[in-house]
Amino acid sequence: MLVIKRWVLPLLWGICILIAYQAPYTYAAPKADLWGFWQTSNEQNRAEINHQPWQQLLDRYLVTSSKGHLINYEKVTATHKQQLNNYIKQLSGIDPRDYNKQQQFAYWVNLYNALTVQLVLNNYPVSSIKKLGKGLFSFGPWDDEIIQIAGQAVTLNDIEHRILRPIWQDPRIHYVVNCASFGCPDLASQALTAANQQQVLKAAAKRFINQTKGVSFTKGELILSKIYDWYQVDFGANEAAVIKHLQQYAKPALHQQLAQYQGNISYQYDWNLNKVN
Repeated sequence: MLVIKRWVLPLLWGICILIAYQAPYTYAAPKADLWGFWQTSNEQNRAEINHQPWQQLLDRYLVTSSKGHLINYEKVTATHKQQLNNYIKQLSGIDPRDYNKQQQFAYWVNLYNALTVQLVLNNYPVSSIKKLGKGLFSFGPWDDEIIQIAGQAVTLNDIEHRILRPIWQDPRIHYVVNCASFGCPDLASQALTAANQQQVLKAAAKRFINQTKGVSFTKGELILSKIYDWYQVDFGANEAAVIKHLQQYAKPALHQQLAQYQGNISYQYDWNLNKVN
């Protein structure tokens, strides 16, 4: 009679879960779930948060290529890594609730992107951000508590899904938070500020929707980025509503194709690191 030790089945189950988590497109997108602690603001405060250190890093290491905006992680010097660390430390010492909503929005988006770059740099070389994460079966670092703000332990998922999405309720948020992957909307070349955020949001939407990683047709079939599947609720109630959203930012030829399309939609995503080769 075959005897199976008690620890074998849990181990095999864990391996199966790990394989499933590493399979393409198994990522389960979190829902928008408001963290009420961050909902307050001081609309009378006109003070500005300084994002110039982040802009300087973007100017130096963000590279435009046929694959979109890539980051030259390999070339980042120790001095500039420290500059990034200092910038993040500066932001962690701020209570964003003391600022108005426009300053808060720029704060959270820039912090999210800076933390993501910092995570990659701290673990470089790495082929995909999915390889990071503190848990044995982690699918990336998004649920890791990586920063303390106003006495609260905060994760990347907190920033995107518990703060940005539920408070601002703007689908274009997905175009400006960058997950360090080829399939993600490009990291913006401009740090967000209160003054430029509407311009950057609009430009980011137009850029991604008119890139093949965002929207494309292959043999007559419409292929969309997985973000329109994962976060369909943010872009509309159904696929028809998603297409209407895309048409707002599509160039004329693509706009016409979308307007006439009546077939099925497939989805794609590339989790490879957005690095300069």
